[in-house]
This record gives sequence, C-alpha cells and structure tokens, in this order.
Amino acid sequence: MAPEMNDGERHPGRRPVPPAAADVADAAAEGVPAAAPAPGSDAGAAERGADADAETPPAPGAEGVDGTDGTDGTDTSVNTPPAQVRHTQPDTTAAPDAPAVDPRVAAGRRVGAAGRRWRAVQLGACAALLAVAMTAGAVAVGALRDGGGGRAVATSAAVSPGLLAGGDLDAGVTSLQAHLRTQPRDFGSWATLGLAYVEQARTQGDPSRYPQARRAFDTSLALRADNDQALAGLAALAAARHDFRGALTNADRALRQNPYNERALCSRIDALVELGRYTEASKAAGTADARRPGIPVFTRYAYVHELRGDVTTARRVLTRALDAATGPGDIAYVATQLGQLAWNQGDYPTALAHYARALAADDGYLPALEGRARALAASGRRAEAVKGLEAVVARYPLPGPLVALGELYETRGAAGDAARARDQYALVDAWTALARANGVDVDLDTALAAADHGDRAAALRAARAEWGRRHTVHTADALAWALHVNGRDAEALGYARRATATGYRNAGFLYHLGMIERATGRTAEARTHLTAALELNPGFSPPGARTARSALSALTASTAPPAHTAPRTTGGGR
Repeated sequence: MAPEMNDGERHPGRRPVPPAAADVADAAAEGVPAAAPAPGSDAGAAERGADADAETPPAPGAEGVDGTDGTDGTDTSVNTPPAQVRHTQPDTTAAPDAPAVDPRVAAGRRVGAAGRRWRAVQLGACAALLAVAMTAGAVAVGALRDGGGGRAVATSAAVSPGLLAGGDLDAGVTSLQAHLRTQPRDFGSWATLGLAYVEQARTQGDPSRYPQARRAFDTSLALRADNDQALAGLAALAAARHDFRGALTNADRALRQNPYNERALCSRIDALVELGRYTEASKAAGTADARRPGIPVFTRYAYVHELRGDVTTARRVLTRALDAATGPGDIAYVATQLGQLAWNQGDYPTALAHYARALAADDGYLPALEGRARALAASGRRAEAVKGLEAVVARYPLPGPLVALGELYETRGAAGDAARARDQYALVDAWTALARANGVDVDLDTALAAADHGDRAAALRAARAEWGRRHTVHTADALAWALHVNGRDAEALGYARRATATGYRNAGFLYHLGMIERATGRTAEARTHLTAALELNPGFSPPGARTARSALSALTASTAPPAHTAPRTTGGGR
C-alpha cells in the first residue's frame, strides 16, 4: 500500500514556490570555506535539552523573523518530492552511464532504457544532483569569505525572509548570497539563507542542502549568539530531518528570545504532533493563534483536530483559512489541504474540486498534482492518474508518490508494468540512501515502503527504530503492519489498535487493523474494520482495497449459515 502523507508531510504553513529551473548547486559554485560553528551550537547539544517553557513575556518591540512570511521551513508538505537519484555512492563526475553494480543503479538503467522521454530527463537530473549531494560536505554554504573584522549587523530589508516567499526561491538565494558578499557579518541574512536552503531541500528534493543550512545557521549564531531567527531556523532544519525532539528544543530556545516568532511557534506545534503529544500540540496551537494568528497556525490547528477525528472542525477551519487567503501560494496550499481532507473521507469529487482550485492558483504545485492523481485513480480514471503521477515523480519524487505509481503499474498490468513498478520501489531505496547520507531520519519511509514492496525484516527494524523515537498514530500503524507482514500478529494487534485510538479517520489504518484481526482469529472485528475502511475511502490504495475486498468476501463466506435444504422423505409409506 502506498504510504500516505505522514505527520511530517502534512503540516502547513509555508508558501509554496515553483520549482526552479536553475541548477540547485549555485551555492557550491562559490567554493568558499564555511564559517566556524557558534560556541555552544553543537548539533547534539542544541537538540538534546528538555522541553522549555515557551510562555516568556515578549521583550519590548520583539518582532518575529517572518512577520509576513507564511513559510515555516519544516518537512511537512503534502508529499513535496525530492529529486530522483540514480547512484548511492559518491560520483563527482555524475556521468549518466557510469558503471555500477548497485541494484538501485540497475533500476535506474532499466528506467532509462524504457525509452520514455520523461524518464531520460529524470535520470540526467538525478546524476547531477547526486554529485552535488556527495560533495556538499566539503563546500561552504553558498559561501562567502569574511574579509576581516567588524561587528555583526542586522538583516537588511532587501534580503528579509519575506523575499523568499515571493515565488522565486532561487532568485532569493542568489540575492542573499550577493548581499552577504558585501555584508558578511549580517547575522540575520545568514539565518534567512539557512531557511532558504531548508526550503530548497524541501521543494526541490535536494537533501544536500541540509548540511549547508546548518552551516548558515551556525554562522549566524557565531555572529549573534541566541538570535531567534537562527534558532527558529535550527528548529525548522531539525523538523525537516525528522529530528522532532531537536525541533522542539530549538523552537523553545527561539521562543525564549522572541515569544512571537511565527516560525518557532509553528515548528513547536509540528514537533509536538510528530512526537505524538497531541494534547500539548492542541495547546501550542491555541498559544500560536493568540500570538500570531494566520494561515500557518490555522492549518496546523485543523490538522490537530483531524488527528482526533474531528473532521467537521478541521474542514471549517480550513475553509475559513481558504476564504482569508489572498496570495497564490496560500490559496494553493490551503486548497490542497482541503483536497486531502476530502480524499481521506472518500469524497473524490470534492477533492478534485479543491485540487483544481489549488492548481488554478499555481499550476505547478506538486502536492496538488499528486493529490489530483490519487483522486483520479480512486475515481477509476487510471490512465490520467498514471500520467499525473509520472509527471510528479519525473520532477521530484518522494517515497509516497513513487510507491503510489508503482502500485498503479501493478494494478494496470500492461506489458512492462511489473518492471516499471520494481523500478519505482528501487528508487525509493535510492532516495532514502541519499536522504540518510544528509542527516535525514527515513525510518518511517523505509518501514512503510519496505513492508509491502521490499525487505520485510528491514521494514520491521525501521519501524521499531522509529517507534523508539516517537509514538504517533502513524508510527504505531507502521509498526503494526511491519509486525504483521513478518508474521507477528499477536504483537501487531496492540499497535494497530493504538493507531486508531484517537479517532483519526484513515482507511489505511482501518484496513491494517482488520487484516491483523483476521490473522488473529477475530472474525467479527475484522469484518467490521475492513468494511469501515472500504466505506470510508474505497480507493485508499489499489492493492490494499483489492485485498480488503477479497478478505471481506472470504470472511463473509466462512461465517455464512449453511444453505437450507428440505427434509428428506421416503415417500409412500404404509
């Protein structure tokens, strides 16, 4: 079953930007050593503290770094895909035809050999990206030589964070780099550059930007210790890497400096949700709404309610947020969130209408393109769905859309589709290897994809590791399913029940619970939950829905009373 958007991919609050046409390696081209980390800004030390109280009164005149910026910088969009990769070993030449023996490379070659133009473009871009990723550790962050001493200075209005929300992220990065060449001690602009790198990693699928972002934040903190802009940036970076404890620690550090920092307020909600601390997340959303009301907070508030099964409130809040949205980015984001909410409830016409509105605002917005493809597939329009998902993964694939496309190939069953599906699943492994090399925790992605389409033992190891870090409904579901496919259903049952305990209406979770109940002999419960999954969202997954229907039919047949037969008589008689 295709992984749905997990918690870390759902959170709102950033202004989507169109993919850049320029090479994402512009910063590497500067070729200048990175600045030394700030004292006390060690990644481990910064991300290990206990949760801090974020209720400190504001300093006079305190101002959030992102006063008008809807971008929160976390890795929480609806499947914003990364660039496709072909190799998993360093390859500074990035030659598309370089020999390799890794099966993931072989998959890439099969993709290229298919002769389809969009795939050829994919592989060429991927090879270049991998070269950037593998050399990123040796290059500075867009780097600029500090020609001498001088005092740290505040961010110029010309390079404020709002500049990066205008639509052309790469142009904003270029502007920041040019500014920092002349003002290398501008700590605010270093923090903004770091946030821009986090956004590039998220929207352009380039995990190599994460180490660059870290260096930019360290430079900012070296110039001005404990400035809230850089601390909020570290929180966004930690969340993007799925280090949610680190995100919470740094968000609280930023809020002690400036309780009104919108990015830190939003990252704090994200982190609490991702750690499964839903009650605290709800309180944090209330605090953020009181301090910095707006679309970033409203959409988070809606998601917290959705996780608790309150779909009505979630829909109402998102509808109000959409009514208040004015910019194309905000409209595209909120409309996509409404589309996802409708999709989860099996209302495909409404989902398609919301995705259409999102794409009318931004016709290249990838989360809306992906959501539309999934809704088309569930509506029976498979050819359009395949074409749509091919276009998404050709640009910036993540495990979710890669697996979804692979499953559509499997379901279609045309000549060559089995190999095409295998290619998608192999490319998930390639992406996770690249992401892991750049400090991203990918265990949840690994568990979800591998349980159905890869190494089941690896899926269980990854799911256990992720559960050890955070207890969310998504990690409970992933662990339950990984245990199930490894034949450990008695142990799986408790986790599957925990995944549905909050009331979150998710057909995939109900399907997993029903299948586990069936495997443990709980026939009545299995029938109830499999029926509920198909009634809620009958197109939640092509193979999953097919298996659910088959299992339900078998359960119904096995419990049906025997057919009635008339009593046998001997006739006549004396």
